[in-house]
Amino acid sequence: MSRRHLRGFTLLEVVVALAIMAMALGVLYRAIGGGVRAVGDTSHYAQAVVVAESLLEMRDSVPPGGWNESGTWEAFRWSVASSPYDAAGGQLIPLHRVQVDVTWFDGLRERHIALASLRPQQAEGTQANPR
Repeated sequence: MSRRHLRGFTLLEVVVALAIMAMALGVLYRAIGGGVRAVGDTSHYAQAVVVAESLLEMRDSVPPGGWNESGTWEAFRWSVASSPYDAAGGQLIPLHRVQVDVTWFDGLRERHIALASLRPQQAEGTQANPR
């Protein structure tokens, strides 16, 4: 065998191999980091939905003056606001559109969800039935 066939890799081949490996590791790092971040985002989103749904379930009817309230729960800020809802064709019982807004900070930016529902207005002189 000649001497040429016994030599190892050239310096250029080693540099190219290292560059390809560095790019592949960079892509892998981004993919793993993105997956972990997505799991965290999904977890916070699910918790925010639970907070909003719990607030909507607090009352089965809205006082005649409306329902406006706000507060915090752990890392979440929430607010509830209602307004009279006019359905086309009239309605026997007045309805209110109730919207719950939940915001939280995910480390990079503020996130927000909003859930809305219709609730009947309480009859005059009655108390809301908490669930």
